[in-house]
Amino acid sequence: MPYADSDGTSIYYERHGSGPAIVFVHGSGGHHAAWWQQVAALRDEFTVVTVDLRGFGKSDSSMPEFDGQDFPGDVVAVLEAEDLTDAMLVGQSIGSVAALRAGLLRRGRVSSVVLGHSLGGISHPELKELAAADRAEAVKLPVIDRLLTKEFQTGRADLTFLFQQMGTFNVARMQDLRNLDTDGPSLEEIRESGVKVAFLAGEKDAVLSVKTVTRAHELVEGSHLEIVPGAPHSMYWETPEPYNAAVARLRRTLTAPKEAA
Repeated sequence: MPYADSDGTSIYYERHGSGPAIVFVHGSGGHHAAWWQQVAALRDEFTVVTVDLRGFGKSDSSMPEFDGQDFPGDVVAVLEAEDLTDAMLVGQSIGSVAALRAGLLRRGRVSSVVLGHSLGGISHPELKELAAADRAEAVKLPVIDRLLTKEFQTGRADLTFLFQQMGTFNVARMQDLRNLDTDGPSLEEIRESGVKVAFLAGEKDAVLSVKTVTRAHELVEGSHLEIVPGAPHSMYWETPEPYNAAVARLRRTLTAPKEAA
């Protein structure tokens, strides 16, 4: 499988299937293999690209420290290496921040960005206040309870264990990504870019509330909103069927040409 060159750093990625492009960008505990349930479900209709940000999975992890501000460039490097156009970037949690910034950097290659369980680092005082209030409640919970429901942990102990093991293959950690969430794009920058934005969230997300993501949707002009009933923060892992269906629906419709009147 290939590597892309991101300013001298080797970025691992995989490309599966054919058709309109969907590029998945993992969160703090993920890497390319975390998308196994998405690749298998979507590759028959779409080109599915999975990316390891630097410090994660099989990408270069040799640097002494990581700067989250480099992550959008890692996504851009893959877009250019594969010469992708009209791509839809799908971010998971804080990976959505990298996805949105990459989309704004290469709007000629990216038509839409799906912010999964995230506000994408959008700079807006009301949103920052709402997100901070959600985070203050989330940190009261054990990490695993923020990401997966108790019912899933009990009923699928095998997949819960595998989920926890996934993160052990990474060198970079959550704190390495936090500075991504600074100096984020403004509402005006998003509107002027022409890149379409969709919010994809779970009803039981313990990290980002439905109230907060709904308010973000109201503020981002022309954005789309999908709230999946019963889904947690790591919806892609725990409830892949509705997650995959939502991603496929967004890919088919978000940038579809308008029918003639």
